[in-house]
Amino acid sequence: MRPLALSAFVVLAALAACADEDRAPGASPVPAPPVTVGDAGVDARDGGDGGWTWVLPPGFPEPRVPPDNPMSATKVELGRRLFYDKRLSGNGTFSCASCHDQKLAFTDGRATALGSTGGVHPRASMSLANVAYVSGLTWANPLMATLEKQTLVPMFGREPVELETPDEAALVARLGEEPAYAPLFRGAFPEKPAPSLDAIVKAISAFERTLISGGSPYDRYVLGDAAALSPSAKRGMDLFFSERLECYHCHVGFAFSDSVVHASSAFLELSYRNTALYNLDGAGAYPAGNRGLIDLTDKPADMGKFRVPTLRNIAVTGPYMHDGSVATLDAALDHYGAAGRTIATGPTAGDGSKSPLKDPLLRGFVLSGPERSDVLAFFESLTDPSFLTDPRFGPPP
Repeated sequence: MRPLALSAFVVLAALAACADEDRAPGASPVPAPPVTVGDAGVDARDGGDGGWTWVLPPGFPEPRVPPDNPMSATKVELGRRLFYDKRLSGNGTFSCASCHDQKLAFTDGRATALGSTGGVHPRASMSLANVAYVSGLTWANPLMATLEKQTLVPMFGREPVELETPDEAALVARLGEEPAYAPLFRGAFPEKPAPSLDAIVKAISAFERTLISGGSPYDRYVLGDAAALSPSAKRGMDLFFSERLECYHCHVGFAFSDSVVHASSAFLELSYRNTALYNLDGAGAYPAGNRGLIDLTDKPADMGKFRVPTLRNIAVTGPYMHDGSVATLDAALDHYGAAGRTIATGPTAGDGSKSPLKDPLLRGFVLSGPERSDVLAFFESLTDPSFLTDPRFGPPP
């Protein structure tokens, strides 16, 4: 049996019902439970008494929610409206959705993000798919442990500008122009019904916690639908979960990431890795101003370390890497196959494969043409069409 990371997804896989020759990784031939994946499987709704009931894809644990920001349907709807409201930006041209587009799994399709004032960021917009489970938000800042804390960064960060949100009084005045907001604030925050920055941040965070993606063909296959994956994607899955490629060590479990937290977590899983994109000086250096975890910790060993993003919906979230410097999934396979990127000329020239700081799991591999096609087919199978089109996650009417 091929290795499979220990996670809730192992339990899910063990429930799959399919023929031995078509069984998913870790599955055993027992009847699958009667479940649906897609619209019904990614639902989250009010529990009927003001509480909240998570209705999650099979194998997905309940997200961790801060005690001071409990979930409610009204709060989520308020957060959705705020997420798409351009009045949150100083010049009224950008919203959260400007950098997090639903059809792109809440990324923006750019190599690096663009702010509301035209400023170009050094890093790419990360996907918000399953962000409720991410233990360390942003690419390289373990201090960003909650959505509530992270939401303030695009609103008030100034280097470079993202939204350049006006001060609280001006922001509240702007939102007061929209009649739909008053009853939503009252319903979401009955103790303090007046709009405030705290309420805005909590509502947006609550909405983002509902952005759960677990309805891909791969998920259906794991649940027992042997026809959900093409023969090519099945062969690609075998390669993905093999020691030969080592992909599954970093892109692990139900989240396809090794930085995960949920309501039942006994400890925090948070990992940063150097994938040998750069080696400017032969000692592993990355370009100034975008060097990864070292810019926060000042520890030499943290040079080039960034958080591993999810592979869910990876086919629609390119370009890739923290700085968008790898254009396609095919190029990403080249990079990992070579155990690091070689840049022949220019200011970032260097042989990443020789970096003394690269992650030890980056050992390289060789794929035949058909094998490469199979791995790419498996990546495609991680796309969740229902998530990319679900109206609950899109702009309010």
